[in-house]
Amino acid sequence: MEKKIYTETIYNEEIIRPTRVEVDLQKIKQNYYEIKKYIGNTKIMPILKANAYGHGLIRIAKLMEELNADYIGVAVLEEGILLRQNGIQLPILVLGGIWGNQIPLFLKYDLTITASSIIKLKQIDEVASNLKTKAKVHLKIDTGMERIGVHYYNSETFFQESLKCKNIIVEGVYSHFANSESVDLTFPKLQLERFNESILFYEKHSIEIPIRHISNSGAILQLPEANFDLVRPGLLLYGVYPSDEINKNIKVEPALSWKSLVVYFKVIKKESTVGYGMKWKAEKNIRAVTIPVGYGDGYFRSMSHKAEVIINKKRYPVIGTISMDQIVVNIENDSAYNGDEVILIGKDGEASLTVENLAEWAGTIPYEILTNINTRVPRVYV
Repeated sequence: MEKKIYTETIYNEEIIRPTRVEVDLQKIKQNYYEIKKYIGNTKIMPILKANAYGHGLIRIAKLMEELNADYIGVAVLEEGILLRQNGIQLPILVLGGIWGNQIPLFLKYDLTITASSIIKLKQIDEVASNLKTKAKVHLKIDTGMERIGVHYYNSETFFQESLKCKNIIVEGVYSHFANSESVDLTFPKLQLERFNESILFYEKHSIEIPIRHISNSGAILQLPEANFDLVRPGLLLYGVYPSDEINKNIKVEPALSWKSLVVYFKVIKKESTVGYGMKWKAEKNIRAVTIPVGYGDGYFRSMSHKAEVIINKKRYPVIGTISMDQIVVNIENDSAYNGDEVILIGKDGEASLTVENLAEWAGTIPYEILTNINTRVPRVYV
């Protein structure tokens, strides 16, 4: 029986929900070029984890192939396999931690493995030996993030053990910044110092240095000395800055718009309540419309009584508690009709709503807004 390959959406062009995400591929392409121009000859590894930050894993990977990116970074094995099953040929590094029984699948699909401990290094070597092949790995050094990786002060032993592994190709060595998007760069600079000290091992032993990388979006913008051989832009690639306070040395534009349609119009009478919990009450007769989006799509319930949408070039408040599948919008005495476009993220004339707006209403960060837009929301590429 032929296996079905699942893509990032269950929809096709004939069946499209009124609620959809539109991704401007030209803007992502331009953002990529702006980053490349800024980093010069340094290689680039676009980060496509979490469904390419909500933009659609497979389609964005295909765009990266068209742009001749040097590498692709994903978080988990399944993302890498999905890309291979859909014909992506670029080198793919899986950045997350691994479980021993996953190693044969890394080798089967030609995925580069993050080796984050001596034990895992030996496991990879043993499996590769049994399968009579070689595994490509990047060695992970923990310089202060305290997630995965060998502590920088134990790195020499780690590197020495890697040299004993006969079925491993050490292609890279890397670390990750904890707060490179902040104004105070004291700790990122300490992490950079620790990383530099660790990789001196190769120079001291006259060994060819693997690909060195540590820079994420924040570091690309603020710590050019950390670019080394390769950088890993994530949020920046999609046109969103990691924080408001960061240096915006590279001009990027958001590529994602989130839209829906008006599906119902009603008059809500004075004293009537709206939504679960009856937490919003009309102080007068108002006109309202219903929009088919909710927390089941990633439109956070925590934005209740704060969120706004754009209809016909004007911002209006969402009223009542946000439901799993629907929201209600107060249009006061204005008019709106079934089929009118509703913008959740994006622009219409002078009115705009950003990922940062939604993050503020939800009490979170832009990363979480983008990556939580559910896969039941179809992605449309323009």
